[in-house]
Amino acid sequence: MNDLIVATKLSKSFPTPDGKDKFNVLEDVDLTVASGEVVALLGRSGSGKSTLLRIMAGLIPASGGTVTSDGKPVNGPNPDVAMVFQSFALLPWLTVSENVELGLETLGLKRAERSKRALGAINLVGLDGFEGAYPKELSGGMKQRVGFARALVVEPQVLFMDEPFSALDVLTAENLRGEIDDLWNAGTFPAKSILIVTHNIEEAVFLADRVIVLGANPGRVRGIVVIDLPRPHNRSGDRYKALVEHLYAIMTNPAMKVGTASGGVPGRNGAPYSHPLPHVRAGTISGLLEFILEKCGDGGLEAARIAESLALPVDDFFSILDAAVLLGFATVHAGVVALTPEGRAFADAAIGPSKGIFREQVRKHAPIVAAMTATLTEKEDHSMRSEFFLDVLEEYYPEAEAKLQLATAIEWGRYAELFEFDAVRERLLLPERGAAPA
Repeated sequence: MNDLIVATKLSKSFPTPDGKDKFNVLEDVDLTVASGEVVALLGRSGSGKSTLLRIMAGLIPASGGTVTSDGKPVNGPNPDVAMVFQSFALLPWLTVSENVELGLETLGLKRAERSKRALGAINLVGLDGFEGAYPKELSGGMKQRVGFARALVVEPQVLFMDEPFSALDVLTAENLRGEIDDLWNAGTFPAKSILIVTHNIEEAVFLADRVIVLGANPGRVRGIVVIDLPRPHNRSGDRYKALVEHLYAIMTNPAMKVGTASGGVPGRNGAPYSHPLPHVRAGTISGLLEFILEKCGDGGLEAARIAESLALPVDDFFSILDAAVLLGFATVHAGVVALTPEGRAFADAAIGPSKGIFREQVRKHAPIVAAMTATLTEKEDHSMRSEFFLDVLEEYYPEAEAKLQLATAIEWGRYAELFEFDAVRERLLLPERGAAPA
């Protein structure tokens, strides 16, 4: 994904009414919008969400910092951006079609082309049949559809939305929000990316791929929560609910550290994909445990002696040991390696039972594998392109490392029979038509 808009060290201040001081609205804000993603700006009142959006759109200048769009500095209205506002901002003396065509006039298009594109945008938002209607004839939801059509007709690189559903009743907002999401998921959205300002937590989780949480007074980035869900986002899934709950906790506790919720996914606190796996095969881990069990039984064995006996390079040995410790099969104290009860059982078990033990330990202690399994479980067809998980991992690791993390996670998941991998189609899927092993 390439970066479309980049804000660096942005600040914005306004003079106080008496002119003797200034009020800082934004301070030291970094933000990037990449091609192919929906980003939500979530924050309380006073966090400067709308101000930040207008600076990036080139509608108001920053007091400090820079904005680039498609690699070019933004020093005035940003031609790569179109906006949908909370207020409908329609001209009452123009028809629906004429309101939509307004943005095209500045592009110098001929009348016939303007009309054709306007009708296409009107049809896209479901207002066909109302082309000749005036704003006074429309409901609030229909007026906002005109606002969307007017923004989308210019085919912007990025669509900016400033709380576009907040002036609508609950049912109308839900309907329009769902239709925008449907267009995006279908790949028919006439913009490469979306940046939405919202104070609605569930709206952010439903629509976005990333949620940027802003603190207030002055506005600054507290952190980023990655919505690591397949599209469309399943609101009834445990992961979705956990992300919503986590963001509620963040928004109600200004001092709380921002990180992706564990989402009911087994593993450590924090984003499951942020906890790397040692690049070791399951069979190699088993071999190490069997060696230790044979040499010392219930006792411990010095790590240096193990490495020497196995004639392993130090880096390779520590990777295997790290994996054994991560999965709860071994402990290391003062350089002595000892097997846990689970480690002894795994090393001593036949292949069938050993896989069951490995499966349970992976579920508990390997957040990446557990999160991938949870995603497959929530999907209606219980399958997902491996590229989806690679994209998520690349939020946390360089490209080469992300590929290694994915390869290791797939190897562990397949060994544990948590999921299967179709290398031809490059898809992960739950075994036995979605019935994961118990």
